[in-house]
Amino acid sequence: MAHIHEKIDFTVSVFVVRENKVLLVNHRKLKKWLPVGGHIELDEDPEIAAIRETEEESGLKIKLIGERPPTSGDGTRALIAPRFLDIHRISDTHEHIGMIYWATSESSDIRLAPDEHFAIQWFTQEELDQLEPPITPAIRWYSLKALEEIDG
Repeated sequence: MAHIHEKIDFTVSVFVVRENKVLLVNHRKLKKWLPVGGHIELDEDPEIAAIRETEEESGLKIKLIGERPPTSGDGTRALIAPRFLDIHRISDTHEHIGMIYWATSESSDIRLAPDEHFAIQWFTQEELDQLEPPITPAIRWYSLKALEEIDG
């Protein structure tokens, strides 16, 4: 989806863990290894965006990890909070506020979204340091943290 504001957008990143491996994609436009994710569209909340982006980019149906507070009621639906938040610069005039989620999947069967990615693959902790191009320190940290926290 195109940017919805000229200065800032909200995005989701989903670190999916299964069988002690984390899912990453080699992003076609950015030419680097990233988790699945993307922009939150105007008609969706962060949870829906995380689930939609993961399915679009990998074919996986996921379960987001986190606690949903028991505060839903008339006109209010409690959401699973992202595990982390960040803000990252896209250009000199544009930033993304990133909502970083952990997730699991019942399946490890993934499919490539060739218009968006060069590759999609599950990685063990040891394999993360062997990637080409190398992953950024932030993606490495989030990947290792997700692997540490999720027994999957």
